[in-house]
Amino acid sequence: MYQTSNILLESVRGTEIVPIDDIFLRERRIFLVGSVTDESCNDLIKKLLYLESTDNTRPVTVFLNSPGGSVWDGLSVYDTIRLMKSPVTAVVTGIAASMGSILLLACEKENRLMLPSSRIMIHDCSWSTRDFGGVKPGVIQEELDMLKKTNERLISIIADRTGHEPGEIAEITKSDAWFNAEEAVAFGLASAVIDEKSFETLIRKETL
Repeated sequence: MYQTSNILLESVRGTEIVPIDDIFLRERRIFLVGSVTDESCNDLIKKLLYLESTDNTRPVTVFLNSPGGSVWDGLSVYDTIRLMKSPVTAVVTGIAASMGSILLLACEKENRLMLPSSRIMIHDCSWSTRDFGGVKPGVIQEELDMLKKTNERLISIIADRTGHEPGEIAEITKSDAWFNAEEAVAFGLASAVIDEKSFETLIRKETL
């Protein structure tokens, strides 16, 4: 599980121990590190909604490093970002794979950034470790139909957000399709690779 770090701050009240995530939240910067789960997504949504309610005209930056995970939990974050008025920028710091790539695509194209060594992976969704022992054929068919509909939804998102045809995306995502930063920009998954100048702009402080 992701563990936050603490820093010491000097104030009129003396020295305070403050979680560094709280400092970043004040600067409208939040993080998703690790798998896409109900816990990580609920935490991310709460922070997004807090910042939206505070001031929906100022930008929010999400730093993303995730191998993917739960489709439905990830889509809840996707929908939240799409409904927000605050402009949201996502920065891939390591990988944005599987559902991690869908979270990246929630942002407008010009707001999808990547560190030089980061990567993106898109593919079909799957059951993961689903055990069908003792499950009736009708139930299995229902789940297959649901899986197909879910996969069509993800293909639709990727196609719409990258400008490619759904049929092309369906073919590409039959297997794990990995993109380095430059390839991701060329394909339409991201807008730019962060260089020294854009990095300085990115880390410039913004406070509530």
